[in-house]
Amino acid sequence: MITEKKIQAKSGIPMLLLFLLLIIADVALLIFAGKNKIAPLLVTCILVLPVIIVMMVGLFMVNPNESKVLQLFGRYVGTVSDSGLRWANPFYGKKAVSLRVRNFESGQLKVNDSAGNPIEIATVVVWKVVDTAEAIFEVDDYESFVHIQTEAALRNLATAYPYESHNDEKITLRSNPQEIATLLQKEVQDRLTKAGVEVIEARISHLAYAQEIAASMLKRQQAQAIVAARTQIVAGAVGMVEIALEELSQKQIIELDDERKAAMVSNLMVVLCSEENAQPVVNSGSLY
Repeated sequence: MITEKKIQAKSGIPMLLLFLLLIIADVALLIFAGKNKIAPLLVTCILVLPVIIVMMVGLFMVNPNESKVLQLFGRYVGTVSDSGLRWANPFYGKKAVSLRVRNFESGQLKVNDSAGNPIEIATVVVWKVVDTAEAIFEVDDYESFVHIQTEAALRNLATAYPYESHNDEKITLRSNPQEIATLLQKEVQDRLTKAGVEVIEARISHLAYAQEIAASMLKRQQAQAIVAARTQIVAGAVGMVEIALEELSQKQIIELDDERKAAMVSNLMVVLCSEENAQPVVNSGSLY
Protein backbone atom coordinates (compact mmCIF):
# COMPACT_ATOMS: atom_id res chain seq x y z
CA MET A 1 0.00 0.00 0.00
CA ILE A 2 1.31 3.45 -0.94
CA THR A 3 1.04 5.94 1.92
CA GLU A 4 1.50 9.69 1.88
CA LYS A 5 5.02 11.10 2.14
CA LYS A 6 5.35 14.80 2.88
CA ILE A 7 8.13 16.68 1.07
CA GLN A 8 9.18 20.32 1.09
CA ALA A 9 9.27 22.18 -2.22
CA LYS A 10 11.34 25.33 -2.68
CA SER A 11 9.60 28.68 -2.48
CA GLY A 12 8.60 29.79 -5.96
CA ILE A 13 9.04 33.57 -5.53
CA PRO A 14 12.89 33.60 -5.39
CA MET A 15 13.06 31.04 -8.20
CA LEU A 16 10.71 33.15 -10.35
CA LEU A 17 12.83 36.27 -9.79
CA LEU A 18 15.98 34.30 -10.59
CA PHE A 19 14.53 32.98 -13.84
CA LEU A 20 13.37 36.47 -14.88
CA LEU A 21 16.85 37.89 -14.22
CA LEU A 22 18.43 35.06 -16.21
CA ILE A 23 16.09 35.66 -19.12
CA ILE A 24 16.82 39.41 -19.10
CA ALA A 25 20.56 38.77 -18.90
CA ASP A 26 20.41 36.15 -21.65
CA VAL A 27 18.42 38.42 -23.96
CA ALA A 28 20.85 41.30 -23.30
CA LEU A 29 23.83 39.07 -24.10
CA LEU A 30 22.05 37.79 -27.18
CA ILE A 31 21.58 41.35 -28.48
CA PHE A 32 25.17 42.23 -27.60
CA ALA A 33 26.53 39.12 -29.36
CA GLY A 34 24.39 39.81 -32.40
CA LYS A 35 25.59 43.37 -32.75
CA ASN A 36 29.26 42.44 -32.27
CA LYS A 37 28.96 39.19 -34.24
CA ILE A 38 30.40 37.05 -31.46
CA ALA A 39 29.36 33.62 -32.68
CA PRO A 40 30.23 31.48 -29.60
CA LEU A 41 28.38 33.84 -27.24
CA LEU A 42 25.43 34.02 -29.62
CA VAL A 43 25.13 30.22 -29.79
CA THR A 44 25.45 29.94 -26.01
CA CYS A 45 22.67 32.46 -25.39
CA ILE A 46 20.39 30.72 -27.86
CA LEU A 47 20.96 27.36 -26.14
CA VAL A 48 20.58 28.72 -22.61
CA LEU A 49 17.20 30.41 -23.22
CA PRO A 50 15.21 27.15 -23.75
CA VAL A 51 16.86 25.66 -20.66
CA ILE A 52 15.65 28.58 -18.54
CA ILE A 53 12.14 28.23 -19.96
CA VAL A 54 12.13 24.49 -19.17
CA MET A 55 13.25 25.22 -15.61
CA MET A 56 10.34 27.65 -15.21
CA VAL A 57 7.94 24.77 -15.89
CA GLY A 58 8.81 23.56 -12.38
CA LEU A 59 6.84 26.45 -10.87
CA PHE A 60 3.42 25.45 -9.55
CA MET A 61 0.75 26.86 -7.24
CA VAL A 62 -0.62 25.14 -4.13
CA ASN A 63 -3.92 26.57 -2.89
CA PRO A 64 -4.99 26.58 0.78
CA ASN A 65 -6.45 23.21 1.86
CA GLU A 66 -4.95 21.56 -1.19
CA SER A 67 -2.00 19.27 -1.87
CA LYS A 68 -0.01 18.46 -4.97
CA VAL A 69 1.01 14.84 -5.55
CA LEU A 70 4.37 14.67 -7.36
CA GLN A 71 5.43 11.84 -9.65
CA LEU A 72 8.61 11.27 -11.63
CA PHE A 73 8.09 8.99 -14.65
CA GLY A 74 5.37 7.02 -12.86
CA ARG A 75 7.12 6.84 -9.48
CA TYR A 76 5.53 8.52 -6.46
CA VAL A 77 7.92 11.16 -5.12
CA GLY A 78 5.89 12.84 -2.38
CA THR A 79 3.14 15.31 -1.53
CA VAL A 80 3.52 19.07 -1.17
CA SER A 81 0.99 20.68 1.17
CA ASP A 82 2.58 24.09 1.82
CA SER A 83 0.39 26.68 0.13
CA GLY A 84 1.73 29.35 -2.20
CA LEU A 85 4.00 29.45 -5.26
CA ARG A 86 6.42 26.50 -5.22
CA TRP A 87 9.16 25.11 -7.43
CA ALA A 88 10.23 21.51 -7.94
CA ASN A 89 11.87 19.39 -10.61
CA PRO A 90 10.28 20.47 -13.92
CA PHE A 91 9.96 16.80 -14.93
CA TYR A 92 7.70 16.03 -11.97
CA GLY A 93 4.09 15.30 -12.78
CA LYS A 94 1.78 17.26 -10.48
CA LYS A 95 -1.79 16.34 -9.55
CA ALA A 96 -3.93 18.47 -7.26
CA VAL A 97 -5.95 16.85 -4.47
CA SER A 98 -8.44 18.92 -2.46
CA LEU A 99 -8.29 18.52 1.32
CA ARG A 100 -11.50 20.49 1.89
CA VAL A 101 -14.47 19.01 3.74
CA ARG A 102 -17.10 17.80 1.28
CA ASN A 103 -20.71 16.63 1.39
CA PHE A 104 -22.25 13.75 -0.48
CA GLU A 105 -25.98 13.06 -0.45
CA SER A 106 -26.99 9.71 -1.85
CA GLY A 107 -30.09 9.19 -3.89
CA GLN A 108 -33.16 7.59 -2.35
CA LEU A 109 -32.48 3.85 -2.30
CA LYS A 110 -35.28 1.30 -2.20
CA VAL A 111 -34.32 -1.64 0.04
CA ASN A 112 -35.94 -4.15 2.37
CA ASP A 113 -35.39 -3.76 6.10
CA SER A 114 -34.66 -6.72 8.38
CA ALA A 115 -38.40 -7.48 8.59
CA GLY A 116 -38.70 -7.59 4.79
CA ASN A 117 -40.63 -4.33 4.47
CA PRO A 118 -39.66 -2.20 1.43
CA ILE A 119 -38.40 1.20 2.52
CA GLU A 120 -36.86 4.29 0.94
CA ILE A 121 -33.66 5.55 2.56
CA ALA A 122 -30.98 8.14 1.82
CA THR A 123 -27.96 9.52 3.65
CA VAL A 124 -25.68 12.54 3.85
CA VAL A 125 -21.97 11.87 4.37
CA VAL A 126 -19.43 14.56 5.33
CA TRP A 127 -15.90 13.52 4.33
CA LYS A 128 -12.43 14.70 3.39
CA VAL A 129 -9.18 13.28 2.03
CA VAL A 130 -6.52 12.69 4.71
CA ASP A 131 -4.01 10.60 2.70
CA THR A 132 -3.44 11.93 -0.81
CA ALA A 133 -1.25 9.00 -1.91
CA GLU A 134 -3.92 6.42 -1.05
CA ALA A 135 -6.63 8.55 -2.66
CA ILE A 136 -4.71 8.78 -5.95
CA PHE A 137 -2.96 5.41 -6.20
CA GLU A 138 -5.05 2.91 -4.22
CA VAL A 139 -8.37 3.50 -6.02
CA ASP A 140 -9.17 4.45 -9.58
CA ASP A 141 -11.40 7.46 -8.78
CA TYR A 142 -11.71 8.28 -5.09
CA GLU A 143 -14.79 10.52 -5.49
CA SER A 144 -16.69 7.81 -7.36
CA PHE A 145 -15.41 5.28 -4.82
CA VAL A 146 -16.88 7.36 -1.97
CA HIS A 147 -20.27 7.55 -3.68
CA ILE A 148 -20.54 3.85 -4.51
CA GLN A 149 -19.24 2.56 -1.18
CA THR A 150 -21.51 4.94 0.77
CA GLU A 151 -24.57 3.57 -1.00
CA ALA A 152 -23.36 0.00 -0.45
CA ALA A 153 -22.87 0.67 3.27
CA LEU A 154 -26.31 2.26 3.50
CA ARG A 155 -27.96 -0.76 1.87
CA ASN A 156 -26.15 -3.12 4.21
CA LEU A 157 -27.19 -1.13 7.28
CA ALA A 158 -30.83 -0.82 6.18
CA THR A 159 -31.18 -4.59 5.73
CA ALA A 160 -29.73 -5.25 9.19
CA TYR A 161 -32.33 -3.31 11.23
CA PRO A 162 -36.14 -2.93 11.13
CA TYR A 163 -37.82 0.32 10.18
CA GLU A 164 -39.69 0.40 13.50
CA SER A 165 -40.06 -1.87 16.50
CA HIS A 166 -42.63 -4.67 16.30
CA ASN A 167 -41.04 -7.33 18.49
CA ASP A 168 -39.23 -5.15 21.06
CA GLU A 169 -36.09 -4.73 18.94
CA LYS A 170 -33.42 -2.67 20.71
CA ILE A 171 -32.38 -0.58 17.68
CA THR A 172 -34.62 0.54 14.82
CA LEU A 173 -34.05 2.88 11.90
CA ARG A 174 -36.82 5.30 12.90
CA SER A 175 -36.58 5.31 16.69
CA ASN A 176 -32.79 5.39 17.18
CA PRO A 177 -31.36 8.00 14.78
CA GLN A 178 -28.22 8.69 16.83
CA GLU A 179 -27.27 5.03 17.19
CA ILE A 180 -27.99 4.40 13.49
CA ALA A 181 -25.86 7.43 12.52
CA THR A 182 -22.93 6.08 14.57
CA LEU A 183 -23.25 2.63 13.02
CA LEU A 184 -23.53 4.11 9.53
CA GLN A 185 -20.44 6.29 10.02
CA LYS A 186 -18.42 3.26 11.14
CA GLU A 187 -19.71 1.17 8.22
CA VAL A 188 -18.79 3.84 5.67
CA GLN A 189 -15.42 4.54 7.29
CA ASP A 190 -14.44 0.87 7.17
CA ARG A 191 -15.06 0.86 3.43
CA LEU A 192 -13.28 4.16 2.68
CA THR A 193 -10.15 3.81 4.82
CA LYS A 194 -8.25 2.19 1.96
CA ALA A 195 -8.96 5.28 -0.18
CA GLY A 196 -7.37 7.69 2.31
CA VAL A 197 -10.74 9.23 3.21
CA GLU A 198 -11.97 10.22 6.67
CA VAL A 199 -15.72 10.18 7.33
CA ILE A 200 -16.54 13.09 9.62
CA GLU A 201 -20.27 12.47 9.87
CA ALA A 202 -22.92 10.25 8.32
CA ARG A 203 -26.65 10.66 8.93
CA ILE A 204 -29.93 9.42 7.48
CA SER A 205 -31.48 12.24 5.43
CA HIS A 206 -34.62 10.42 4.22
CA LEU A 207 -36.48 7.45 5.66
CA ALA A 208 -39.96 6.27 4.70
CA TYR A 209 -41.91 3.19 3.77
CA ALA A 210 -42.09 2.49 0.05
CA GLN A 211 -45.20 3.79 -1.69
CA GLU A 212 -46.78 0.38 -2.18
CA ILE A 213 -47.06 -0.25 1.59
CA ALA A 214 -47.04 3.30 2.94
CA ALA A 215 -50.85 3.50 3.22
CA SER A 216 -51.12 0.16 5.03
CA MET A 217 -48.32 1.03 7.44
CA LEU A 218 -49.92 4.39 8.14
CA LYS A 219 -53.14 2.64 9.16
CA ARG A 220 -51.12 0.34 11.38
CA GLN A 221 -49.41 3.27 13.07
CA GLN A 222 -52.75 5.02 13.53
CA ALA A 223 -54.24 1.89 15.08
CA GLN A 224 -51.31 1.58 17.48
CA ALA A 225 -51.70 5.23 18.46
CA ILE A 226 -55.44 4.78 19.05
CA VAL A 227 -54.88 1.67 21.19
CA ALA A 228 -52.25 3.47 23.25
CA ALA A 229 -54.52 6.48 23.75
CA ARG A 230 -57.50 4.28 24.70
CA THR A 231 -55.37 2.37 27.20
CA GLN A 232 -54.37 5.60 28.90
CA ILE A 233 -57.95 6.89 28.90
CA VAL A 234 -59.31 3.67 30.44
CA ALA A 235 -56.58 3.63 33.08
CA GLY A 236 -57.45 7.20 34.04
CA ALA A 237 -61.18 6.49 34.08
CA VAL A 238 -60.73 3.47 36.35
CA GLY A 239 -58.74 5.61 38.76
CA MET A 240 -61.41 8.31 38.80
CA VAL A 241 -64.19 5.77 39.43
CA GLU A 242 -62.19 4.24 42.25
CA ILE A 243 -61.68 7.66 43.85
CA ALA A 244 -65.41 8.45 43.50
CA LEU A 245 -66.47 5.21 45.20
CA GLU A 246 -63.95 5.69 48.02
CA GLU A 247 -65.09 9.27 48.63
CA LEU A 248 -68.76 8.24 48.74
CA SER A 249 -67.97 5.43 51.15
CA GLN A 250 -65.72 7.47 53.48
CA LYS A 251 -68.03 10.46 53.72
CA GLN A 252 -71.14 8.23 53.95
CA ILE A 253 -72.99 10.40 51.48
CA ILE A 254 -75.07 7.49 50.19
CA GLU A 255 -75.17 3.74 50.71
CA LEU A 256 -75.13 1.72 47.50
CA ASP A 257 -75.58 -2.01 47.11
CA ASP A 258 -73.48 -3.99 44.67
CA GLU A 259 -76.02 -3.69 41.87
CA ARG A 260 -76.18 0.13 42.15
CA LYS A 261 -72.40 0.35 42.40
CA ALA A 262 -72.12 -1.65 39.18
CA ALA A 263 -74.61 0.68 37.48
CA MET A 264 -72.73 3.74 38.73
CA VAL A 265 -69.39 2.35 37.54
CA SER A 266 -70.89 1.55 34.15
CA ASN A 267 -72.32 5.07 33.77
CA LEU A 268 -69.08 6.74 34.84
CA MET A 269 -67.01 4.63 32.46
CA VAL A 270 -69.35 5.54 29.58
CA VAL A 271 -69.09 9.24 30.38
CA LEU A 272 -65.31 9.24 30.86
CA CYS A 273 -64.38 6.98 27.94
CA SER A 274 -66.90 8.11 25.35
CA GLU A 275 -65.56 9.94 22.27
CA GLU A 276 -68.59 12.26 22.33
CA ASN A 277 -70.18 14.15 25.18
CA ALA A 278 -72.66 11.99 27.07
CA GLN A 279 -76.32 13.13 27.17
CA PRO A 280 -77.45 13.01 30.84
CA VAL A 281 -80.86 11.69 31.85
CA VAL A 282 -82.24 13.33 35.01
CA ASN A 283 -84.01 10.92 37.38
CA SER A 284 -86.79 12.88 39.11
CA GLY A 285 -88.13 9.89 41.02
CA SER A 286 -86.72 7.88 43.89
CA LEU A 287 -83.34 6.19 43.86
CA TYR A 288 -84.98 2.79 43.58
